[in-house]
Amino acid sequence: MTVFLSVFPLLLTILALGFRMKALHAALLGVGATVIAILVAFPLSVLQIEAATLRWGPILAEVLAIIAGGLLLSNVLQHNRGQASLAKWIEERSGNNIGTILLIVHGITPFAESVTGFGIGITIAIPLLAHLGLPTARVAIIGLMGLCAVPWGSMGPGTLIAATMADVSFYKLGVVSAVISCVPFIVTGMAAALLGGSTEHRRRDVFYGFLSGLCLTLLITVMNLVVGTAPAGALAALIMIVFYLMLGRKRRMPHLNREGRNAVCSYAVLLSGVLVTGWIVGLLKLPAGWHYLASPAVWLFVASIFAAKGWPQRPPLQKAWSAWVQSASVTGLFLIIGILMAISGMAECLARTLAQAGPVYAVMAPLVAGLGGFVTGSNSGANAMFAATQADIARSLHFNVLWFVGIHNVAAAFLLMASPSKIEMALQLLPEVAGGERHWVQKTALYVSVFVIVALMLLSCFLL
Repeated sequence: MTVFLSVFPLLLTILALGFRMKALHAALLGVGATVIAILVAFPLSVLQIEAATLRWGPILAEVLAIIAGGLLLSNVLQHNRGQASLAKWIEERSGNNIGTILLIVHGITPFAESVTGFGIGITIAIPLLAHLGLPTARVAIIGLMGLCAVPWGSMGPGTLIAATMADVSFYKLGVVSAVISCVPFIVTGMAAALLGGSTEHRRRDVFYGFLSGLCLTLLITVMNLVVGTAPAGALAALIMIVFYLMLGRKRRMPHLNREGRNAVCSYAVLLSGVLVTGWIVGLLKLPAGWHYLASPAVWLFVASIFAAKGWPQRPPLQKAWSAWVQSASVTGLFLIIGILMAISGMAECLARTLAQAGPVYAVMAPLVAGLGGFVTGSNSGANAMFAATQADIARSLHFNVLWFVGIHNVAAAFLLMASPSKIEMALQLLPEVAGGERHWVQKTALYVSVFVIVALMLLSCFLL
């Protein structure tokens, strides 16, 4: 009975989504199922609840604030035509359609995600992709695939949590995660080429997607080795951006108009604000609370005000608010499910039950990690749920703990691409997507994610 209750919230949520229930309603069902399981078999004390609130409350608030700022910046730049101008310049500069798509999937989105995190990369990618003439549902999927480098999102706190809870080196876990990430990098490159490339050059485009994923793997691995894990994703993605822009260089340079320059400057304000403020806070060794000055939650709003040249006008404010109400509620509820499962012991019970399979559990481990990413929509949340337990199981079964946790980290990070909270965030940026297309987006994201998880499961066989 206890084992069934530990998996009940996940099972009910997945079934609800499979029957095309709205993400918000599925999340509410998941929270209800989690509360029931806690009351019946996983009791929590008042002290545990207070400790969890103090630990996770600020994180949840920051995540919701980041989503609000990201949606506001996106709507402001849509309103003043900044994103349209920038997208046109990128398309002209990169030379061809597949080059532009891979630039966004393996360059712009991973870079933005590495310095901000929490899915904000897609709020930059999707508006750019929307101006390339692709069907809106495909724009959503391709934009979501740019989240392939999430282990380095926000300068790697999710990977740091995994390393800390598993008692392995943060630096070594970053290197191992980079090598293992060749699977999601290559898959996303090839899938993006299939969805967005030309039909007459499909084989060529897919090959380009393969090479692009391989290049990103090599760059992130080298950056992890040379400069460390935290900045590796941002630096590798920046090199990919420069490479694609240089590759598409023409004799006559395309002109970036005033609106496009304003968009670039707004992103520069955002990224430099996060990096410089974070560097100052670290250099001065300020108390923990001061790190919020370097949070994307602050600088997304600063960048929005900069982009609007003052307080944003009413239309983008209204659109951002409407989108935030939808995506923030889904994100918050799914993160609450993950937190409750972690602190109550439900996640540990589920993992240990599966571990009774013995050495075969090595094959099942990526699926457990992926479920954590799917439910929480957060690499940090998934690692908080399962990383310590996965490491203990690896030690008891005499697996290589570093590689075992590395596979866990990559699997948890990638499946969040298909999480209801990230799907909802992507669709809020594309309000013209119809109901049937919304289901297609969810289903396709799951197909791509499952393909990667299966590949990681096969990779885990080498640990046996």
